[in-house]
Amino acid sequence: MKNKVLIKLIIPGLATTFDVFIPVNELVWKVEKLIIKAISDLSNIRLDLNREYILLNKDNSRVYNNNEIILDTDIRNSSELILIAK
Repeated sequence: MKNKVLIKLIIPGLATTFDVFIPVNELVWKVEKLIIKAISDLSNIRLDLNREYILLNKDNSRVYNNNEIILDTDIRNSSELILIAK
């Protein structure tokens, strides 16, 4: 699969992690919304879609710009990303 990468998503506010495939040709803010919607739909965890979130890399603490394309970042298979509400 060259159009998706498998990441480990950490949500510290909920003390949980998810393994998620994300598309590499989308903007960071769209991927954040997709992740939030998927987690809300597939679990009993309610995340607010209207709230702003920050996606950051666990290894190097890089905060991703919402207008970056995933392919242009350092996000690759097995990256560990943290999703934090602003």
